[in-house]
Amino acid sequence: SDALISALERAELPDEQRALIQAVAEAMNQPSAAVATVNPVVAFLAEIGKKVTTLGQLVWLLAGFIGQTLGTLFYILPRPTRWRITPFVAALQDTGLNALPIVALLTFLVGAVVAFLGATVLEDFGATIYTVDLVAFSFLREFGVLLAAILLAGRTASAFTAQIGAMKVNEELDAIRTLGLNPVELLVVPRVLAMMFSLPILTFIGMISGMVGGAMVCALALDIPPSQFIAIVERDIALKHFLVGLGKAPVFAFLIAVIGCLEGFKVAGSAQSVGEHTTSSVVQSIFMVILLDSVAALFFMEMGW
Repeated sequence: SDALISALERAELPDEQRALIQAVAEAMNQPSAAVATVNPVVAFLAEIGKKVTTLGQLVWLLAGFIGQTLGTLFYILPRPTRWRITPFVAALQDTGLNALPIVALLTFLVGAVVAFLGATVLEDFGATIYTVDLVAFSFLREFGVLLAAILLAGRTASAFTAQIGAMKVNEELDAIRTLGLNPVELLVVPRVLAMMFSLPILTFIGMISGMVGGAMVCALALDIPPSQFIAIVERDIALKHFLVGLGKAPVFAFLIAVIGCLEGFKVAGSAQSVGEHTTSSVVQSIFMVILLDSVAALFFMEMGW
C-alpha cells in the first residue's frame, strides 16, 4: 500500500480521484477489526422482545380494525339504503351453504370417535350408558362450535384474505377509494355479517351431526337404540348447554371474518405476500378461536353455567 501511495503521488490524476484511492489504500493497510461476539442469552432475550413487540403491534392493529368495522356497521345499520344485499347473500352462500357438507361430515365422524372412546373407557366401570351424556354434553358445549369455527377459519378466512389481497395487488382497493367508496363498508361488513349468520347455523348442524354419529355407535356397539339415546339426552342434558355452545358462535365468526379481512388489507403487493398473509390469517383465526374458547370454558365453569 505504501508503494501504491507513492505511485499515486507521481500519477497525473485529479485531486478527487487521488484522494479517494488514497483513502481506500489507507483503509486496506489498517488491520481489520475483530468481530464482536454476541452473548447468546442477550440475543435470545432480544429475539423474545422483538416477538412480543410484533405481537403487541398485531393486537393493537386488530383492535383498531375491529373498532373501524363496528363503527362502519353501526353507521350503515340504521340506513337501509346503504345495505349491500347482493354481496351479503353471495358471502352467505360461500361461508354457510357451501361449507355445510364438510362440517356435517367431520362432526359426524368426530361424534363417532368420541362415542367409541367413551364406551371403551366407561366399559371398565360398567357405565357405558353414560356415553350418551358424554357425546351430547361435549358436542352441545364445545365440539360443535369449535369444529365449525376451525373449519371456517381454515376455509373461509383464507378465502377472504386471498380475495382482498388480490384486489390490493391489482390496485382495485385504490380504485374503490378513488370512487369515494369505503372499502370496509363495501368488502368487510358483508363478509362479517355473513359469517355471523352462517356460523351459528353450521354450529347447530355440527351439534346434530355429532350426536347422530354418537347415536349410531351407541346403537351398533352398545345396544342403545336411538329412542333411548334421545330419551337420555332429554332427561340429563339441560337447555343451557345448547345455549352456551350456540352463544359462542357469533363471537367466533366475527373474529374469524375480521382477521381474514385485515390480513387481506395488509398484503404488500406481490403474490408471495398474498400467500404469507393467507397463512397468517388461518393461524391467527384458529389461535384466537381456541384461546377464546378456553377463556369462555373457564368463565362458564366458574359461573356454574
